[in-house]
Amino acid sequence: MTPLKRTWLTVDFDDLRHVPSAQGHPTRSKRPVAGKQLSEPYTSAMKSFEAWLDTTMHAVTLFVIADLFESNEFGEWFNALLAKHGERLTVGCHGLTHRSWSAWPEDRDGFGTSLERATAVLKEKAGGHFRPWFRAPAGYIAPWMATTLATQGYAVDSSVNPSWLVRKKAGKGNSWSDVNDAMAQSGVLERPWATRFSLPVNGPALTRFPLSVIAKGAWKKAPSVLASDELDAAVPDSTQPLVTLYWHVLDHARNGAAWTPPL
Repeated sequence: MTPLKRTWLTVDFDDLRHVPSAQGHPTRSKRPVAGKQLSEPYTSAMKSFEAWLDTTMHAVTLFVIADLFESNEFGEWFNALLAKHGERLTVGCHGLTHRSWSAWPEDRDGFGTSLERATAVLKEKAGGHFRPWFRAPAGYIAPWMATTLATQGYAVDSSVNPSWLVRKKAGKGNSWSDVNDAMAQSGVLERPWATRFSLPVNGPALTRFPLSVIAKGAWKKAPSVLASDELDAAVPDSTQPLVTLYWHVLDHARNGAAWTPPL
């Protein structure tokens, strides 16, 4: 009997200095942000995200960029957040920085070194909340990255946005099917992001009209959310169908810091 489809809630922790227009992309990064301090919208979003968590019992996976811990302010807030919400929160890797790996020429050594450093930081900072689950910065994931993920012990990747609108993010000459096949051959389970009508419904799509209309409709129809005592068994289980939803913590700074995910 096939298990009922469930929803996996995930949040990406990019600050303004991490977005592709500022960092990590060979052609898009034209407006770099100096320094490692947290932006004002980000600190506002952190408070708003925490306030939202106080209103729900949903389990949420946080995909965190390791260089955020160069900010003491972030580290202290993060520690308090995990302590406050306990096993409801799991932590995955969103990179050491926000480099769009598949937009660049293949660099297995560079990716491997970066992933190893990020994993060490996140294991130290998240402790028992850390899970070997990866999300490529900005969803730039190529087939060649799969073996590195497997070698470093990652069991799940959640980077594929299977929409024709962003198929170039699989790397030059690749398709999303190529990425899926590479992950499967390496023993890494791919958890692609939800789409509707082959259009994105996550991340930026939540706030960009007209995609936002489609996205909010898809979210409202999502199946029941995984509970904290179900997450560890369900996410890496290939027989468990999941709808993967994600938003950015920065979204919580929108609408005067009143934005909440449209669940």
